[in-house]
Amino acid sequence: MTPDPSRRLFLGAAASVPLALTLGMPSAHAADSAYVMGYFTESTSLGAGTDYGLHLAVSTDGLQWMPLNQNNPVVTPTEGALGLRDPFILRKQDGTFVVIATDLKGTDWSYVSQYVHVWNSTDLRTFTGYHRLKLHDMNTHSWAPEAFWDAGRGQYALIYSAVNAGGHNVIMVNYTTDFVTASAPQVFFDPGYDVIDGDMAVGVNGVNYLYFKKDQTLVGARSGSLDPGSFTVFNTGVAHGGTEAPTLVKSLTSSTWWLWGDTYTPNGVFYAWQSTDLAAGTWTALDQKTYTQPVNSKHCGITTITGTQYSNLVAKWGAPAWNRLKSYNYPDRYVRHADYVGRIDAYPFDLYTDSQWKLVPGLADSSGVSFRSVNYPTRYLRHYDYQLRLDADDATSTFAGDATFYRTAGLADSGWASFRSYNNPTRYIRHANYVLRIDPVSTATEKQDATFFVGY
Repeated sequence: MTPDPSRRLFLGAAASVPLALTLGMPSAHAADSAYVMGYFTESTSLGAGTDYGLHLAVSTDGLQWMPLNQNNPVVTPTEGALGLRDPFILRKQDGTFVVIATDLKGTDWSYVSQYVHVWNSTDLRTFTGYHRLKLHDMNTHSWAPEAFWDAGRGQYALIYSAVNAGGHNVIMVNYTTDFVTASAPQVFFDPGYDVIDGDMAVGVNGVNYLYFKKDQTLVGARSGSLDPGSFTVFNTGVAHGGTEAPTLVKSLTSSTWWLWGDTYTPNGVFYAWQSTDLAAGTWTALDQKTYTQPVNSKHCGITTITGTQYSNLVAKWGAPAWNRLKSYNYPDRYVRHADYVGRIDAYPFDLYTDSQWKLVPGLADSSGVSFRSVNYPTRYLRHYDYQLRLDADDATSTFAGDATFYRTAGLADSGWASFRSYNNPTRYIRHANYVLRIDPVSTATEKQDATFFVGY
């Protein structure tokens, strides 16, 4: 859920979109080589770019994310509040998927829902069997549902946040075999204070981990069993401003674990931490250069998929028709236009489409590249008096030359990109005081200023 001052007053809480990595799954999962993320979208103003349907993104490394379906929803609820928050994707024991989500559209934190949305899917390309599953009869919500396989019970445990008789949010649990009917609710975790956004990692060296939001911090608890009431807090947690929606993910290629969190100061920025030892409970913040979230994404949740499933998802939903460019030395900032001036500004901002570009064949040389604005499609980034601005194509050769650049290996990092001017070939696009220019580049700082990550 997205917190704001009114929600923090209301129960002091905010719910999550956790997608736990459930370990100890069937052996076929050993073939996993990619990741899928589920989320919903909110812009900073809750205007354009806000959508309370299920969104999907994919990644081959678990850090750089490509939104599918042009960052539009792949499915939207048709019952209850007619919108979702906090979608969670579980791969079940039979290899198929179930999607569950909070029944809430928007930010009415007082909305009462005893239900969660449910879809079935064999491949995350089609969604069937949509229904709502009732979890309780209490006069409260069912926020941030997540599920995991409890082998000892031979059932799935479905956990979520609700206000119980104690008057604060606790993590509740119901058990189910089919996500159509469920057992009576029980309290799964109640440390005596308000907790939401439970996210599980099951069976890690014989230990089960539950991360949750306490106040503005992501905190961990653990247990040798999966029994309700057995988890105890064991670390002080991490945060970056007001942080919610913990999501634990194990790297497919190393011993690294990632802990993702979603901030609401400002709303909708993901931060990530890493550890090689869950038992230690200590986390190191990742440099934002190393990861990129889907635009406007809220409450990321991540699970692993096979390479074939990755390819099939891209084939079904398509890669974005646009890109965003991240600054190398200010990785919280993206290339955008503002009042027709080229800049790098901290994400998020309105309008988010100011930072979306179609990289098209260069207007003056098709082996180069030109940057066409998504929200002003007749305008391109071009240099004028060495400063970059967004101008309409006047079909002159001068404009074509000013708007054409050659993409090269990044001057500060060859895995990134730099862009050399077509008609001023000793100059590169770089930022200075956050404004984009073309300048000669020689110093280490200038090389960093002129290096960008082309992503989504």
